[in-house]
Amino acid sequence: MIAVLYRWKIRPGKEAEFVDAWAKATRRTQHFCGSYGSRLHQSQDGIYWAYARWPSLQARAECPAKLMKEDFSSFQAMQACIEEQYEETVLALKEDLLVEPPRGGA
Repeated sequence: MIAVLYRWKIRPGKEAEFVDAWAKATRRTQHFCGSYGSRLHQSQDGIYWAYARWPSLQARAECPAKLMKEDFSSFQAMQACIEEQYEETVLALKEDLLVEPPRGGA
């Protein structure tokens, strides 16, 4: 299993549009490519960060070709909001202790 860190600087005024497009694009990678999903964050300096988990480097590498056969509009909408995209970082997952709390409870 791998994880990938993504970073973007978003065009002013495009933040909400980017978040919506990112969510749609992430759901598509889950459905068509077997991604384990992602989380999107914004740092204090305004940079957007995403952490995505993948079953393997191969699954991630094969994803663009799979998506090109489907509706690619969410990815295009996402790209239109990006002012600058930074280099991605691929990480080998060694331990995973990130767990969601039970819904409706403390």
